[in-house]
Amino acid sequence: MNEEIQFILDTAKEAMDNAIVHLEKRLANIRAGKASPSMVSGVMVDYYGSPTPLNQVANVNTPDGMTISIQPWEKTLIPEIERGIHMANLGFNPMNNGESVIINVPPLTEERRRELSKQAKAEAEESKVGVRNDRKTAMNEIKKVDASEDMKSNAEIDIQEMTDSYVTKIDQILGSKEKEIMTV
Repeated sequence: MNEEIQFILDTAKEAMDNAIVHLEKRLANIRAGKASPSMVSGVMVDYYGSPTPLNQVANVNTPDGMTISIQPWEKTLIPEIERGIHMANLGFNPMNNGESVIINVPPLTEERRRELSKQAKAEAEESKVGVRNDRKTAMNEIKKVDASEDMKSNAEIDIQEMTDSYVTKIDQILGSKEKEIMTV
């Protein structure tokens, strides 16, 4: 097979892999009932004037399935951590005991589960669009390659099969996340 075509196929595969990795990261931030440190992974804290990720200024852990405990390395950061959690708009109400910030994660209502399920579907759809855009880019590149028409059409078939397999993989990831969200 033509080296250029193989390069285009490899590039498309890498881009589609990235779409899957991105989807998994986004879905990890959607909570499914039990507490997890990843729920606060997007929280930024004002650390001496510069926005800093929460996990770089504190230890975040879950002592049980319904509590997130945030132990700052400097006690003066407690109000900043609370402000960062409010600013991240996660729907949590942080409390502090002077030593650490504690977040009680309430059990999900049926309505909230449906909302989170819709959010997960939207993330999956966004990933599918990304995969399809990667396919379109690869198809356009194939058309520009100096190769026989048979090679080009075979490469286009390969790209379409790759796209279909990635869309199926996205659907499987979404299915397992929806099941996790809807399980009480």
